[in-house]
Parts: sequence; structure tokens; C-alpha cells
Amino acid sequence: MRVLIIEDEAFIAMELERIVTEVGHKVVGPVATVEQALAHAPRVDVALVDLGLADGMSGAALARRLIDRYGITVIFVTGSPGDVGHGLDGAVDVIGKPFTDERIRQGLAKANAASKGRALNIAADW
Repeated sequence: MRVLIIEDEAFIAMELERIVTEVGHKVVGPVATVEQALAHAPRVDVALVDLGLADGMSGAALARRLIDRYGITVIFVTGSPGDVGHGLDGAVDVIGKPFTDERIRQGLAKANAASKGRALNIAADW
């Protein structure tokens, strides 16, 4: 899968990039703003989306656009999982920060299953 990392904290973005790569997926980004994310959207399968981005608290609205307009599978990775709100509909997972490598791997496995049309149970760790 091609995974877009949408995260404005460099250290967290690097950790996500490392995990995604170790699992064998291709990383796109990371990016820190809605504009950057939308520029890459046509070329990705999955997006790891933080709620708080460099251009404001716009992650949920961005996720909604990625899902509706591009058919991208969304996984929220956020320090405020309770704030996902309306953006959750259509997302395959919500992962709270701090996260573990295993938790990100589980989310990516859910995304992979979703892309293959399997039924999923959306399990949030919040």
C-alpha cells in the first residue's frame, strides 16, 4: 500500500515512517498541512491523519475529504482521539498517542483488509 503520513510533529512523522516502511508499505510524505495532503491524495491508498495539523485543527475535515473525494482509507493517529467527531465515519481506526509499533501495524492491517473489501470491526483504543 502507499501510505500518506499527515503529521506536523517531525519526530512522530519519522516514527510513523519507520513503522510503515518496516511493514513493507511505501511512504508518501510526510506532510504537515491540508494543502500538502491534498496534493498527494491521488497517489495514495491509506492516510495516517493527525487532528492537529500545521495549518490548524483540520485533520477531521481533511479526512472527510480524503474518504469522500478520493476513496482513501483513513486511520486517525492523534493525541485527542475523543475529538475525532464526524470524521470517524468511514475511517478504519483511531489510534491514540502515544502509540506502539504494534498498534500502528494493527491499524495498517485493518486498512489493508478494508482495501480488499473484508468486513472490519472498528476498534478505537480510546
